Amino acid sequence: MFEAETLSLAQSVLDACRARGWRLATAESCTGGLVAGALTAIAGSSDVVERGFVAYSNEAKSQLLGVPPEIIATHGAVSAETAAAMAQGVLARAPVDLALSVVGIAGPGGATPTKPAGLIYFGLARRAGECRTERRIFPGDRTAVRQAALAVALSLLAAEARG
Repeated sequence: MFEAETLSLAQSVLDACRARGWRLATAESCTGGLVAGALTAIAGSSDVVERGFVAYSNEAKSQLLGVPPEIIATHGAVSAETAAAMAQGVLARAPVDLALSVVGIAGPGGATPTKPAGLIYFGLARRAGECRTERRIFPGDRTAVRQAALAVALSLLAAEARG
């Protein structure tokens, strides 16, 4: 189901988290659970992966993760502010050390002049640290954008867990 390169990245996330005794959780919108799916495709991942939220609608972002509706109304669902609020919402709702969120416009629809198809925001939050976001724009069709977002999400998790 996942390519060898993706599984290798997922394994590196699991190994880095195990080395620190960390557990993690994800909050995904445009990737629809691909990050959690790649991590849990590896046998034994349950000692690291605590849970995953798929919060596709704006209502789900607010109900499941506590994203204030004002953030979505002011900045949009696809924004650094929403990605940060989602990651922080994971930390508030799960006994984990590391949280990742992904929001974006995978396309082909949904784009605006200021938010093109392929625009993805990632949020990373640590229990004992800060929350940061990263903005990327990926080329290609919906599948290519989602696969690129998956690869970057796993790379960000691995780098964060390695310190």
